Amino acid sequence: MSEANPTPPENRRRAARSLMGIATIVAIATLISKLFGLFRQQAIAAAFGVGPAFGAYNFSYVIPGFLLILLGGINGPFHSAIVSVLAKRKREEAAPILESISTLVCGILLVVTLLLIVFAEPMTRLIAPGLFLTPAQVQAEGNLTAEQAIAAYQTLQVTREIAIQQLRIMAPMAILAGLIGIGFGALNAADLYWLPSLSPIFSSLTVLIGLGGLALYLGEKISLPENAMLGGVVLAWSTLAGGVLQWLMQLPAQWKAGLGGFRPRFNFRQPEVQEVIRVMGPATFSSGMMQINVWTDLFFASFIPNAAAAVSAMGYAGLLVQTPVGILSNMILVPLMPLFSRLSTPDNWPELKLRIRQGLLMTALTMLPMSALMIVLAVPISRVVYERYAFRLEDAYLTASVLIAYAVGMFVYLGRDVAVRVFYGLGDGDTPFRISVVNIFLNALLDYLLLPFGAPGLVLATVGVNVVSLVVLLLILHRRLGGLPLLGWSVPIGGLAIASGVAGLTSWGALHLSEQWLGSRGLGVLLLQLATAGTVGLLVYGVMAFQLKLPEVNQFAVRLRQKLLRR
Repeated sequence: MSEANPTPPENRRRAARSLMGIATIVAIATLISKLFGLFRQQAIAAAFGVGPAFGAYNFSYVIPGFLLILLGGINGPFHSAIVSVLAKRKREEAAPILESISTLVCGILLVVTLLLIVFAEPMTRLIAPGLFLTPAQVQAEGNLTAEQAIAAYQTLQVTREIAIQQLRIMAPMAILAGLIGIGFGALNAADLYWLPSLSPIFSSLTVLIGLGGLALYLGEKISLPENAMLGGVVLAWSTLAGGVLQWLMQLPAQWKAGLGGFRPRFNFRQPEVQEVIRVMGPATFSSGMMQINVWTDLFFASFIPNAAAAVSAMGYAGLLVQTPVGILSNMILVPLMPLFSRLSTPDNWPELKLRIRQGLLMTALTMLPMSALMIVLAVPISRVVYERYAFRLEDAYLTASVLIAYAVGMFVYLGRDVAVRVFYGLGDGDTPFRISVVNIFLNALLDYLLLPFGAPGLVLATVGVNVVSLVVLLLILHRRLGGLPLLGWSVPIGGLAIASGVAGLTSWGALHLSEQWLGSRGLGVLLLQLATAGTVGLLVYGVMAFQLKLPEVNQFAVRLRQKLLRR
């Protein structure tokens, strides 16, 4: 099948400008939100380091966080299902549909919230069984001396108690997650993009305020072991308050846009509601399977002797990766998702293939060089971002080792999301779901095999799962859409990968030379080294990427040049 674009040139140019405008709005708003998220994580690191308070939070936040990402996140299944249905209908039809869906979802999630509160301890045991080991089991699992085993057991005991309390506090996040996700989808379907991308800032603000109050109350004693429980409780309540504020901030925009409000409506058999449920159900399970992979990593991480430090490092490193990935994910996926839905009919498949290529090439263009630079600059990045107060040099090295593992998989992580959104646009949530079910077992197997390598090994297991997912999804799309030029796409992606590798090596050389001349102590020195090595790497990448003569590279350069000249 030919890939000639049937769209008239003028319409295509207008669509490209519109797409770029949406992407710019989303990118700026998401950048602000991610920066506040980074400030929040820096504050947590300074207050708790890799101690029990934040270690417990990583375990207790598994279920609330899963629900928030699963149901309430931009590009999540609720968001995708709402957009795919409402994008095809008039705005005045949206309110009754959204209110009926909200009523149904709130009823189900209220039950989930009550179950989490009542069964917090057994749920924590299910999430992190390693926290419930006896001293003898701790000694055997970690091959420790008796004295080391007792110290490790005491840390596990404190971490376990904090985690149970935090889970009870954050249980209402289940309801908030559903409401936030539905609101995000409704606002995007109405071409309102800035608020959904900006709203996570409110969650970060409440945590920063909570930690600020705790610091004023405890002073330098905030990181002492005896204050771990208080710190953990404040962290949990601040997180819940952020979820409440995030939901409340989107309500006025929904009302103003005529998208309904918080009104019970029981038209569950309405055709449009049923269509949302048909897409939402499999998509929720599919995304849920991917989140189960994260839980699987934490399940095995709980058996690492210093589990609190391991999962804390995974949390800190994860944010360093998710900050750029989240910005670029929203920038690439949010504007493409409605297009995937509108181009789902066979006569539009030639243009759909062009959009799939665009999504994958933009992912490679941005993610591959970022991966290379993060791998070679992992230690100074971790030190610059986190090393202060309770977060020490050895914590930075642990975080850097996990960051390298995360960085290896940045392209396949976002590339898989592009492929999944194509299936959602085609109205098919079953295929990603079935693949995700198989991946649960694959992830568990890889976790088991790579557990001896600690937290980095568990992250690499997830990277392996994402590689398999991306390949399988593209092969299925290749068959369903009458052929995709996968070999043709792999050539420019391979070229970008080579350019990224050369850029990474150049950046590493620049860092090594600067360390010989300046050492590696002091925030100013580290910042200078990062700026120099990163700039050198990006310049090399830019020169090599231009030689590939890819339309995506040229479009990006033209847009950037226009903005600079306008300024």
